[in-house]
Amino acid sequence: MIKQPKLIHGIIPIAFLILFLTLNVIYFGDETLSGANQIALLLASTIGSAIAIHLGYKWSYIRQIIVKTIGSAMPSILILMLIGALAGTWMISGVVPTLIYYGLKILHPKIFLFATVVITALVSLATGSSWSTVATMGVALLGIGNALGFNHAIIAGAIVSGAYFGDKMSPLSDTTNLAPAMAGTDLFTHVKYMTITTIPSLAITLIIFLVIGLRFEPQGVVDVQTTMNTLTSTFNISPWLLLVPIFLIVVIVKKTPPLPSIMFGVLLGGVFAIIFQPHIVEQVSGVTDNYPEAGYIAVMKSMFGKVTINSGDAQMNELLTTRGMAGMMNTIWLIITAMIFGGVMESAGLLVKITETIIRFAKSTASLVASVVTSCLFFNVTASDQYISIVVPGRMFAKTFRKRGYKPELLSRTLEDSGTVTSVLIPWNTCGATQAAVLGVPTFSYAPYAFFNIISPFMSVFIATIGFKIRRFTPEEMQEIEREDENSPVELKFEQE
Repeated sequence: MIKQPKLIHGIIPIAFLILFLTLNVIYFGDETLSGANQIALLLASTIGSAIAIHLGYKWSYIRQIIVKTIGSAMPSILILMLIGALAGTWMISGVVPTLIYYGLKILHPKIFLFATVVITALVSLATGSSWSTVATMGVALLGIGNALGFNHAIIAGAIVSGAYFGDKMSPLSDTTNLAPAMAGTDLFTHVKYMTITTIPSLAITLIIFLVIGLRFEPQGVVDVQTTMNTLTSTFNISPWLLLVPIFLIVVIVKKTPPLPSIMFGVLLGGVFAIIFQPHIVEQVSGVTDNYPEAGYIAVMKSMFGKVTINSGDAQMNELLTTRGMAGMMNTIWLIITAMIFGGVMESAGLLVKITETIIRFAKSTASLVASVVTSCLFFNVTASDQYISIVVPGRMFAKTFRKRGYKPELLSRTLEDSGTVTSVLIPWNTCGATQAAVLGVPTFSYAPYAFFNIISPFMSVFIATIGFKIRRFTPEEMQEIEREDENSPVELKFEQE
């Protein structure tokens, strides 16, 4: 017989996870993502499994949910692998160095951070993908910022802020379509209503980065011209190389699925490497007397492994290093173990029990919105997946919002204000782990500077607190809703398949 879980059952695995993660930070420092955090998630999953079995769930069922949860993360894992390959071919082809070179010519240090937010926001808005934006324009902007003397964590915070604004507002984004679907409203009502909280959040973010830029004083002497000269002496810098990111953006805008789009970018980068950078191809491959062989070896190496372009400058060599697919394996390992923990917690209804408890304390509009924000953040931390943080709270709060007379766009907006944007602030979340791996900046390093992502959930609660444009059903609409609820079937909360 299956027992209904109590609040303590959900808290115990999370408490142990927090304990393990804290010990990892103390004893492993910056090396926590190399295995310690993955094992912590597995240990917490073991404790959660024991509780689920105690409640009457069979191991075969728990395993089934774990496999299903891991399966839901497979698209993200495959995209992450291809992003590793994309970084490799775009480096040896000279695409990233070219973006850095022209960026250094155009972007002044005082407005660099401001411009970084704007550029990544526009690209992400056009493509609907924060991941693609970070992996392409983000990597290039990180290189430009490093050359200008900015701290890499601040640059990454600006990149993430802009990319997730675009991801949140773009009609092409999966989360922008998912949130209204869960809440029960349409896409364009959802996007329009989000502007009430999102535009002020972005405006504050831009002001903060503009102030930081205006007060910026580089640490030491940053010789931009020397950096540009090093790039031109190492690569064949050409405007033609800009066709690669342009073609990729066009392909994504035309709603080509992410995996084929990124694979197109990978292969295009490889072709341009062979055409434009023969000396780099020979350097990477180690073959000088057979160019077809050298081209094949160099492109393959850049896609699967670590490649360092020798520019004659040790500092520049670090900038010109990519890790390919192999460099993403620690992150993929982290995502898989995080999904295992999320699957265990979901299998026995432990996560749902915690969020149900939160709802009981939500009385006012502000407290109800704050409850959604808390739940989304909770699922981003525990289930480690952006989509789960939108789907589960969306399902749980939809009826509550409706019964209290709030139109569904209030819920859909809150889901995006919290679930979408905070996912990238959690190191073991699929989003946080991915962006840290792509940018080479630890999540906890850039998180304090991801101002848009930090401000958004607070802005959502603030707007609800002052009651600005909170949409409610009319009395006639509420009567119709009550009739629908009376005729709807009763849901079974606990059912073992």
